[in-house]
Amino acid sequence: MQALRVVPGEQPALDRRDPRDTLGLADKSAGATALDALLPDLDELHDRLWAEARRSMLLVLQGMDAAGKDGAIRKVLSGLNPQGCAVTPFKAPSDTELAHDYFWRVHANCPTRGRLGVFNRSHYEDVVAARMVGAVDDRQCALRYRHIREFERMMVDEGTTILKVFLHISREEQRARLQARLDDPTKRWKFNLADLEVRKQWDEHQRLYERAITETSTDWAPWWIVPADRKWVRNVALATLLVDALRTLDPQFPPADPALDGVVVK
Repeated sequence: MQALRVVPGEQPALDRRDPRDTLGLADKSAGATALDALLPDLDELHDRLWAEARRSMLLVLQGMDAAGKDGAIRKVLSGLNPQGCAVTPFKAPSDTELAHDYFWRVHANCPTRGRLGVFNRSHYEDVVAARMVGAVDDRQCALRYRHIREFERMMVDEGTTILKVFLHISREEQRARLQARLDDPTKRWKFNLADLEVRKQWDEHQRLYERAITETSTDWAPWWIVPADRKWVRNVALATLLVDALRTLDPQFPPADPALDGVVVK
């Protein structure tokens, strides 16, 4: 998985990364087997994080429309204890949020100690989507890259492990998934005509993500580029990154209270 990591100071080179990479998995069946082997470890490590209640983890998921953020959350995290997990989707800011600094809503949704927080989109919308619509210019983006690096450094110093994942999808695969949404009445609710306008700006979005990832992949919070054209590869990669990060964190169950020794429930 180290090949997926964006080395701090280097560019992610999205145009040279294959969104259809299988990461050595033979086929979909092999992917399902690999995922099934990872999920029990993920569940146990997450339980230990929740029980320990001293540190937290934040998973940041970014990607183009239809990259699979919702699907990845559903497939990889659905078996976890919901008490110790919170998913926050970041959409266009409300009037109240706009009345504050742009990090106000982000910090308010960071995970408390013991919990795994998941950002479905995140503060990175404030240097990608906001730049696309002209809400900020290049000078403001440069300031925000610094804000992001310093904010994430503070979070890490305070006990939050940050795992930032960019789901890398090809333009053709996005086309196929958007069309599938249109063709299926049960999925059409996911589609917005504005998505077609955003799709026309594919190259500019890629450029902005390239810049944002380059500027904010750090030693304390590096970016990981996950090939996302094949959903089963995406799921195994994300589960592996989560398990590896939690194993490194190595949360522990609290020691038993000696006062409980010999207690019998009648």
